[in-house]
Amino acid sequence: MPTVRLSDAHALPRWRRPEALLMLMAFAMPVAFATWSALLNNFVVEEVAFDGSDIGWLHTIREIPGFLAVGVIAVLFVMREQTLALSSLVLLGVTTALTAQFPSLSGILWITFLSSVGYHYYETVNQSLQLQWLSKAEAPRKLGILLSVGSFATLLAYGLIVVTWRAFDLSYDLVYWVAGGFTAVVALIAWAVFPRFEATPQRREIVLRRRYWLYYALQFMSGARRQIFIVFAGFMMVERYGLEVHEVTALYMVTLVINMVSAPLIGRAVGRWGERAALIVEYAGLGTIFVLYAGLYAFDWGVAVACVLYMANNVFFSLALAIKTYFQKIADPADIAPTAAVAFTINHIAAVFLPASLGYLWLASPMAVFVAAAGMAGASLALSTLVPRHPVEGHETVLAPRLAAAE
Repeated sequence: MPTVRLSDAHALPRWRRPEALLMLMAFAMPVAFATWSALLNNFVVEEVAFDGSDIGWLHTIREIPGFLAVGVIAVLFVMREQTLALSSLVLLGVTTALTAQFPSLSGILWITFLSSVGYHYYETVNQSLQLQWLSKAEAPRKLGILLSVGSFATLLAYGLIVVTWRAFDLSYDLVYWVAGGFTAVVALIAWAVFPRFEATPQRREIVLRRRYWLYYALQFMSGARRQIFIVFAGFMMVERYGLEVHEVTALYMVTLVINMVSAPLIGRAVGRWGERAALIVEYAGLGTIFVLYAGLYAFDWGVAVACVLYMANNVFFSLALAIKTYFQKIADPADIAPTAAVAFTINHIAAVFLPASLGYLWLASPMAVFVAAAGMAGASLALSTLVPRHPVEGHETVLAPRLAAAE
């Protein structure tokens, strides 16, 4: 395929520009991943008899490739970022298609690990490409649009599951094959149709800079909080409230409709009010929601309240795009790819040990798991107050001028 400079991409038809490829990938990835996620809790409970400890180990294994995302830097010596993103999508699609072929604990762990390599390497490179291909002025708005596209793709996958699962008595095997195959085929088509886009040459070594410390800290706390939600919020719906596949998927669908509407608005809000305000609102909201999650076990408010909290949690998570745009504003353009890989590893440090360890805590006290998440949200809130109203290189935190004066 031909190579096109990013500065010349505006001359291409709209459907072959970098933004179009980002949207196509944003649509293709969730079809496989969302289908895998929607069926996972029911599949492992019904077919493999998982308990809280097993699901914790599964998610720990799933997060190991995220922890090793720094390995992307080595892969970039032999492969372009764009090619790696599409290759990772193919791997994600193929492994999703094969998921139901391994109905045992060891089998699920192995296929999940391979699927996770595809997912996490795609996400690492995709974040880098977004920050390289989108201008600083338009990044918040367009990142919101990309979130909305991903939500629509996920909604479509969930909708098809809800409509067809019971009506046609579908099997886990068939649904995984169709969803995974779709993602793999779309990635191959994108590889054939789009030119290779060239932006600022990226450094190909591990980049750790002192001035990025707040970005690293925000990434670490974000990964810890998100893991608790991903692993245990959905599992609670099945284990505590007995939701079936179509009911869990319906909950996800309502959540996605809300996200489709709210994500572009959130992107515009971040562009207008800044990353500092967005992150403060996100972490204050998430802390409150996790406290209320704990209250579900203390006061048994019922499944309706649990569903409302689940939907609200996802809306607040959308504000996390502010972490991306914060880094884009303070970063050396050549640092984006290696720092995205390092940040993804940092984001997954807690993800490697939290699911398994908290899985054991879950067996003793699910409420304590959500109390821990609320504490993490509080720590993130404290960090967010250090983000400047107008972050730029040299003014990465509100402490930066004082540190510079001290030196």
